[in-house]
Amino acid sequence: MVTQRGRRDDAGSPGRPPRRSRRQDTPDADNAPTAEMPAVPAEAAGRNGDAPEAVRAKQIPEAAVARLAVYLRVLSGMSEQGATTVSSEELSQAAGVNSAKLRKDLSYLGSYGTRGVGYEVSVLVSQIERILGLTRQHKVAVVGIGNLGHALANYGGFPGRGFPVEALFDLDADLIGVPVGGLPVSHMDDIPRICAERGISIGVIATPPTAAQSVCDRLVAGGVQCILNFAPVVLQVPAHIEVRKVDLAVELQILSFHVARRADDAAGNQGNSGLPGAGLPSDNGKGGRNGSGPDGGREMVVRS
Repeated sequence: MVTQRGRRDDAGSPGRPPRRSRRQDTPDADNAPTAEMPAVPAEAAGRNGDAPEAVRAKQIPEAAVARLAVYLRVLSGMSEQGATTVSSEELSQAAGVNSAKLRKDLSYLGSYGTRGVGYEVSVLVSQIERILGLTRQHKVAVVGIGNLGHALANYGGFPGRGFPVEALFDLDADLIGVPVGGLPVSHMDDIPRICAERGISIGVIATPPTAAQSVCDRLVAGGVQCILNFAPVVLQVPAHIEVRKVDLAVELQILSFHVARRADDAAGNQGNSGLPGAGLPSDNGKGGRNGSGPDGGREMVVRS
């Protein structure tokens, strides 16, 4: 609902025709195939000497940043399949978000679609890559070369997306010097020196929880700015360090909750099979089926 202030209702004024609603003439922006969204004001670019991309990046909410990464993955796949344009509905459906929310997210980039044409896929890809800082490479170090560390070190998808793995670390004497994914494993004591020499900006912790904080401290000492933590522990870091925690056990527990809730819902529906819409015929004691008596339920017709 839109409330307008400063105008009185003219519907009851004599001698004046009723004002036509603008909704009759204007398409619904939420349902329009490529409704335009206002971009972030360009005049804000000069504040504090920041570049336009830096200003926009500061204005993007954390939740929108996560969705932008999803849009980039979807758009990259569309580009590989030869798509040149995409509507907000197509992109929102592929990304699993509301189309109005998608248009709002893209407006943070200073981009909006053209009605009847859509968004240019290549332009959106370059804009999202720029705002996410993917136009330059971010060197990665993996600490803890167990099963997970081996998998991360050997994953070939990181370099192509701007995240080359440049250093590996572990405490196991049998692993020191052994190449994994083409890189020799170094000792954890060398983390600060090697990270500083190779310009590592992202550290991945795949160690047991007891070693995670010590590893974190060494990464910070080596100039690492961001940490992806797979250890089930909360890390203590300086204010300027960004930490993302990936707890697979917690994710599985969340999935378990949804599975259990669906099972409870299914059991509840079976226990109330006589209710309208439950999906099974039942005599309600009034001579009708599925509550089709005085309670106002509709009769269900079961066909074989």
